[in-house]
Amino acid sequence: MALPWKTLDQFLTENGETLELRQRGAGDFLITIGTQILMNSKAQRSEIALGKLGCQGLQQHPAPKVLVGGLGMAITLRAVLDQLPAAATVVVAEMNPIVHNWCLGPLAELTAAATADPRVEVVIADVTELIRQSPGASFDAVILDLYRGPHPRTDHRNDPLYGSCAIERARNSLKSGGTLAVWGENPDTAFEQRLAAAGFSVRVERPGKGGYRHAVWVAQKKG
Repeated sequence: MALPWKTLDQFLTENGETLELRQRGAGDFLITIGTQILMNSKAQRSEIALGKLGCQGLQQHPAPKVLVGGLGMAITLRAVLDQLPAAATVVVAEMNPIVHNWCLGPLAELTAAATADPRVEVVIADVTELIRQSPGASFDAVILDLYRGPHPRTDHRNDPLYGSCAIERARNSLKSGGTLAVWGENPDTAFEQRLAAAGFSVRVERPGKGGYRHAVWVAQKKG
């Protein structure tokens, strides 16, 4: 018989929804918002793939700088760190400081305390603002691991994350040859086309071999 879920912590978001951290055994966690499951520690293959694919080729870089949008359980962050040298800098934009506290506390066991890694700076901010404010050619990779990815109803021009204007800002924040990697629930051809139109070479990965497979876009800025 499965153990019952225990609520470890919860708080009310600015949108009036309750964000909860739940656990029912060693290493078995959920983050929920309202009635929706955002993350499950036992189902993270696409997040791991996102971190690896987003930082592919940076292992030999002398001092890469990476921006990660969204902390979650820090699974993606752990995958990012595993691809990077000791001199790397990883800036993580997270909207909710309590999520950061969870990653430093009960969730730390999942990721070998990724958020406490000396290469990591967690900034409590909207990732769109960090991209907007960053000087041009700041990052070797920008990785967006947010609980709402691109979808067919995305405003093609003005969506703050996945519209053409946002894509252009992300492109400007990347160094030549830099990578924009984006997690999504399902493939979205229109998003892929917007990336290509902005000057990226694009491929879409579907990590895993069975069950429900999420999408990971890997877009490289052309020189």
